[in-house]
Amino acid sequence: MKAEIFDKKFDDNDEDIMSNLDLSTLKRPNQKQKRVNVDFPVWIVDSLDKEANRIGVTRQSIIKLWLAERLEEQVLTRHST
Repeated sequence: MKAEIFDKKFDDNDEDIMSNLDLSTLKRPNQKQKRVNVDFPVWIVDSLDKEANRIGVTRQSIIKLWLAERLEEQVLTRHST
């Protein structure tokens, strides 16, 4: 399918364009995983577990989320000065 036809389908919102995409080759930039080991004091692990359970996610998920939020905040702070 030519890009113009695909763009028109998208713009017109007449048709589900997802069937025209090959999602098996989808890649997200900067999302390659790299394993790291971090040692935390027990009180931090306990606090992480409590908060993760409260919102219904894993400990790993909450660590990733909080780190990503903090890094984005730092980047925005640096760019605004």
